[in-house]
Amino acid sequence: MAVDKTPVLKRCRSLDLDPTFLGYDKKSTRSSIRSNRKMSEYGMQMREKQKAKFIYGVLEKPFRNYYEKAARMKGMTGENLMVMLESRLDNVIFRLGFARTRREARQVVGHRHVLVNGKTVNIPSFRVKVGDVVELSEKAKSLGRYKEVLEITDGRLVPEWLSVDHDNFKGTVDSMPTRDQIDVPVNEMLIVELYSK
Repeated sequence: MAVDKTPVLKRCRSLDLDPTFLGYDKKSTRSSIRSNRKMSEYGMQMREKQKAKFIYGVLEKPFRNYYEKAARMKGMTGENLMVMLESRLDNVIFRLGFARTRREARQVVGHRHVLVNGKTVNIPSFRVKVGDVVELSEKAKSLGRYKEVLEITDGRLVPEWLSVDHDNFKGTVDSMPTRDQIDVPVNEMLIVELYSK
């Protein structure tokens, strides 16, 4: 399985991205050295694609597959793409506050600690649907680690499209997110322009 092992803060600096979108509260002390050369249109499109891939932890081939599916769906391709990325199981675990970072959320799913509608799911890219109940397994609930995680993520805002019961480590997908409810700083129109060339 391919994994992106780039140091997070270094990658955030190169993409001009705030690490809080990935769940990291520390800032890089180094300033990014920006040349005053104007970025080309292609460069801007590439950077938006790299940002989206990095935030959601998706590699190139699956990302392209998401784009192709989004293009076949009704509505705006860019919005469809963002909704598909946002409804990944690892992202939902992060949004519910059951993991401190997106990378940790992916690990939680991979370690078979997550149930969707009572069945174990260990595929981070699994897409949730409206009405799905996402919870931690009984074994995971008994681990002290998740109580600590909840204490750390307690102040994090759970999006309107999800409802969460922190006492029982359970969340429900009330609706699919709209683009307004997705707070990631990505201009999906540039990604669409890049792929539609």
